[in-house]
Amino acid sequence: MKPLLKMALKLLSSPKINMKEDYLWVRKMQQIFARKPLITSYRILDRKIYSADQSHDIPVRIFQPVEKKHEDVLLFFHGGGWVIGDINTYTKPCMNMADLTGRTVYSVDYRLAPEHPYPAGLEDCYRVAEMMLDHLALIGLSDASQITLIGDSAGGNLAAAVSLMLRDNHKIVPKRQILLYPVTFWDHTKNSPYESIRTKGNDYGLTAKKVSDYMEMYQPDTDKRKSSYVAPLMAEDLTDQPDTLILTSENDPLRDEGEAYGTALKEAGNQVVVHRVNESVHGFITYPKGSKLVTEAYQEMNQFLEKTNQESNQIR
Repeated sequence: MKPLLKMALKLLSSPKINMKEDYLWVRKMQQIFARKPLITSYRILDRKIYSADQSHDIPVRIFQPVEKKHEDVLLFFHGGGWVIGDINTYTKPCMNMADLTGRTVYSVDYRLAPEHPYPAGLEDCYRVAEMMLDHLALIGLSDASQITLIGDSAGGNLAAAVSLMLRDNHKIVPKRQILLYPVTFWDHTKNSPYESIRTKGNDYGLTAKKVSDYMEMYQPDTDKRKSSYVAPLMAEDLTDQPDTLILTSENDPLRDEGEAYGTALKEAGNQVVVHRVNESVHGFITYPKGSKLVTEAYQEMNQFLEKTNQESNQIR
């Protein structure tokens, strides 16, 4: 890792940043740097979906790629520890996602903790997935296999939880999910069974302490954090899940639990690919699309999408 980057990560790892106290300030800083870019080569549409109880709207931003190569779509849940991030801060990464996959991307602006703790954000993500799967024709699709769930970090956690909820509620489950350095376990203290929490949890930007703070804001009740919809690794039954690609980051406290979730899915009989991106840190998918880390990630994603698409076409 380059010395300058390592120094920057050290600063981001400072214990002076207390997410439970500073999250509003962090959100404001994100918004300052996240103005919607004026790029005419992209078609960006903003839409809203009513919540199940019709108490609020769920914004969804739709990104069309410059060159559309595939008819299937990506339903994206952003990261940020369920506390920060939104469709504005993730506009550029979603534009890159649409461009680099040649697919339409739907980005969900779910409610954030601590104002809206679990299960609010998950309910919003589930609602959008359910509506898209139940009304395929309205979004120009003919089959549920054309929807891939994808999320990074807390968004990867939400994608995994949505897949489990769809199965548990006897709904259509998407054919594919892509989980980017996801949160899959409930304990990120020194008592965690995963070594990366201890070896990568202090100096690489995202710290184990920050993850614990995020988790506490998302689900304040320690016992309830062990729910499979908060910590998918705690699920007693992982059968009938989508074909899954899990990308992990070498220098990430969440690395080992993400890879453990891939192992657990495989042992339950699912098709799983796990790929570790070396020399990377948590959040690398938001880097410029020319980054070698982003290039490697999208090579893996496109290979996974192409392979599973071919398999779906052969089954039909």
